Amino acid sequence: MSAEWCAAKMAVMVFHGDWLKNWEKGGKTDFVQLCRSLSENRGYNDVTFKDIQQVLYELAWHVIKGNLKQEQAASALSDVMELRDDMSSILADVFCVLDIETSCMEEKSKRDHFTQLVLACLYLVSDTVLKERLDPETLESLGLVKQSQQFNQKSVKIKTKLFYKQQKFNLLREENEGYGKLFTELGQDLSGNLTSDLILENIKSLIGCFNLDPNRVLDIILEVYECRPEHDDFFVPLIESYMCMCELQTLCHILGFKFKFYQEPNGETPSSLYRVAAILLQNNLIELDDLYVHLLPLDANILEHHKREIFEAKQIARKLTLVVLSADKPDEKEKEKEKEEEKNEKPPDNQKLGLLEALLKIGDWYHAQCIMDQIPPFYATSHKSIALALCQLIHVITEPLYRRVGVPKGAKGAVIPSLKNERAPKPVETFEDLRKEVFSMLCYLGPHLWHDPILFAKVVRIGKAFMKEHSSDGSKPEDKEKMDSLVSCFLSIADQVLLPSLTLMDSNACMSEELWGMLKTFPYQYRYRLYGQWKNDTYSSHPLLVKVKAQTIDRAKYIMKRLTKENVKPSGRQIGKLSHSNPTILFDYVCVLHSLICSQKLQLLR
Repeated sequence: MSAEWCAAKMAVMVFHGDWLKNWEKGGKTDFVQLCRSLSENRGYNDVTFKDIQQVLYELAWHVIKGNLKQEQAASALSDVMELRDDMSSILADVFCVLDIETSCMEEKSKRDHFTQLVLACLYLVSDTVLKERLDPETLESLGLVKQSQQFNQKSVKIKTKLFYKQQKFNLLREENEGYGKLFTELGQDLSGNLTSDLILENIKSLIGCFNLDPNRVLDIILEVYECRPEHDDFFVPLIESYMCMCELQTLCHILGFKFKFYQEPNGETPSSLYRVAAILLQNNLIELDDLYVHLLPLDANILEHHKREIFEAKQIARKLTLVVLSADKPDEKEKEKEKEEEKNEKPPDNQKLGLLEALLKIGDWYHAQCIMDQIPPFYATSHKSIALALCQLIHVITEPLYRRVGVPKGAKGAVIPSLKNERAPKPVETFEDLRKEVFSMLCYLGPHLWHDPILFAKVVRIGKAFMKEHSSDGSKPEDKEKMDSLVSCFLSIADQVLLPSLTLMDSNACMSEELWGMLKTFPYQYRYRLYGQWKNDTYSSHPLLVKVKAQTIDRAKYIMKRLTKENVKPSGRQIGKLSHSNPTILFDYVCVLHSLICSQKLQLLR
């Protein structure tokens, strides 16, 4: 009889049902003999392993159905354990399959029979093997674990640590030589013939030689760029070339992580990081929408803060207009305490405004405008640093035109150098060029032009020069249409920017005289329309203007109450100082007060 025929015969032979009827007499012996025969044919893996599994599975299944007692099966299994070294592992696999099958059955008795069988065979299979193969709930019912949920959590953690957690040893402290050479490459003198392409090849060699993390290398490049802001021409091409080896979002994610690091309660984002982010935005290496989501505060919080400022301004105005019946004034100490608290409270770090300021300083008007469109009007420029940065950008752009048409005779003035940035807005040479960016910049600046009286005077002088040219120019109808549209633009600037800014200036007679020199060139009906809008609409457009109106009226009341025959001239001077910045509301109040006094005198004469 050949070995192949024996193997085929044994493959067919499985657990016979007759063995169960006379198990103690001969069935158990036949079962052990079958297992021994299968184990002796080690050359046939498909026979020896799979058929032994099948035989053990059928034995256990008869126990589950109740055809055989657990003790009898455990005794037979103990006899076959010595046949193979991996017999306990095969039995554990069988228990694993039966565990899944019996857990899906509705008959609880079969599940109980399976549990009792495993309990009877605990001395045959180690606890460690069973914990690897069986379900946690089954282990809990067998008493091998205390709580299945805790065991499951622990096993998940162990598997994650073994199979999913990556072991990285390329940190700065562990790859000292590689990162040291990287710092040397980036920190060397760049005034010679070194190019970004040559440095990039050296960086690639360092990454391959010392197994450096490419993302960490990019992070270090940004760190060195922050410390060497004067080398834009070197670092921008280097980062652009390096990004060809990385994913598109890698650079934005690293920058976002840097910004997030400073989002602690007392954190302060460095200006160097804002500048690097602004340069990368201007060179289209990152997208504003991708970086914007990493910045704080949220737009909803900014809107809420803006509404709170408007409400507080109206409350202050309402308190100033209230009539105090008692002789005592409001407690001055409380006011001083409130002012001290406002000074002591440090405003939270607004990363969106910090990035906006950096964009304005490098001349990236496109992205700066996109950020200002996301937040309430004039909220950004209400912060002095943002307003001054925008004013400086307008200075640079309008410098050639102002030098040509606005400088008074005999005056020299300080020459403002242009931005060393090819992507910045181009300086304006003619009045028509003002349409491109200058008018929109001034509209975004709004009443906060008052922070820079010099720029205020420049804009007024440019407008005055244009109106003189417009009034004396007899040009073609097409050119006349362009000139008329420019007139409407200057009217809008006077309404939205110049007059509100004059209101916020502290009694600046020189600026009032300059502005009158421009306004008197407008037709009569245009001037008085501006005056009407200034009086009725402008003061309600911004929290600062609301406060100024209330303070001006309150000061006028204070002066008029103390007006006597002996102090007419000093009181007149004080009223005159107030009229430089807020003539419309002041004259309106004085006229109303004068009419009330006259009516009271007439009633007394009657």
